[in-house]
Amino acid sequence: MGNTATRCYTTVAAVKSDVGLAGPDLDPRILRNVQAATQHTENILSGRRFIPETATKLYRWPSRNGLGGYTLKLPDDDLLYLTTLKTKAQDTTPTTIDPTDYFLEPVNDPPYNRIEIDLSSSAVFESGDTPQHSISVLGRFAYCEDTVTAGALAEADDGTETALDVSDSSLIDVGHTILIGTEAMFVSGKTLKDTTANTGAAMLKDKAGTTITLAAGHGALLKAGEVITIDSERMLVESISTDTLAVERAYDGSVLATHANPSDVYAPRTLTVVRAVNGTTAAAHDDLAAIVKYAPPADIEEYCRARAIFHHEAGKSGWTGVIGGSEGGAVETKGFNLWAMEKALKAKYGKVGV
Repeated sequence: MGNTATRCYTTVAAVKSDVGLAGPDLDPRILRNVQAATQHTENILSGRRFIPETATKLYRWPSRNGLGGYTLKLPDDDLLYLTTLKTKAQDTTPTTIDPTDYFLEPVNDPPYNRIEIDLSSSAVFESGDTPQHSISVLGRFAYCEDTVTAGALAEADDGTETALDVSDSSLIDVGHTILIGTEAMFVSGKTLKDTTANTGAAMLKDKAGTTITLAAGHGALLKAGEVITIDSERMLVESISTDTLAVERAYDGSVLATHANPSDVYAPRTLTVVRAVNGTTAAAHDDLAAIVKYAPPADIEEYCRARAIFHHEAGKSGWTGVIGGSEGGAVETKGFNLWAMEKALKAKYGKVGV
């Protein structure tokens, strides 16, 4: 299996939320735990993945497997979309099989696990000089490729930038794989950007002061769900009513403070990304280009989140299984629930015969 550094099934923010962690200091460690949890999930499911990879894969000529040259089985791969199918792939002149001459099976239940030549056609899988690596399949491979909308770019991109400004920081977190056009990118970090919104009144150092007045017309510049920063205090925007914000003060471990008027309002709208991941190709993108993010099945995301939390807690114990200094305050970390979750995932997603 490949490195999952650019493929995660949960996010740093989701893990921190469940454990009640605050501040950015532990983010790199949590990201490593999320990556390890993703790798483990794929391992226990015999390599099955839930974010697609565009790839060319080579297979043995099926007649050597007693399949008559008409059926190519894909026992180790989940095929979602086939772009190009070639036979005699290792020859200097391979043959491309026309899409009208084959069927993807099971036809009504992707992902597909075999390719069958239409017996009414003249096509056939051929071995060429050797039966080894004689069939080439270019396509998208995964169990699923569900996505949800995640805002838009807030700048044009020439295809090489690794710091991209987006319209809504609440929709994308560290660990997400996003898709802009046909290019997939992995989000490895987020940094602050001036939203151009400003406060319209001074703010007291008051945890109960959860209403923020913005300058006229500036409410439209922010999004509910974003974590904004004023000076060095972070605040969660719970709702927006015209130019009035309802917020949670001193959010994410930041320090409650007073703020003069006017003050600039920042949000983590600049994404640090790894370009062209999972077999896609880097490309230029226009300002306001739509962004979607991959959304693995809920039970896969839940398990990865739980596994990452277990790694975090076990790491705190030095992998001794016990957290806490005193005997009365010690807590034993156990993985019983994880084992039950693994069993359920294997029953649902495990490959037959693997």
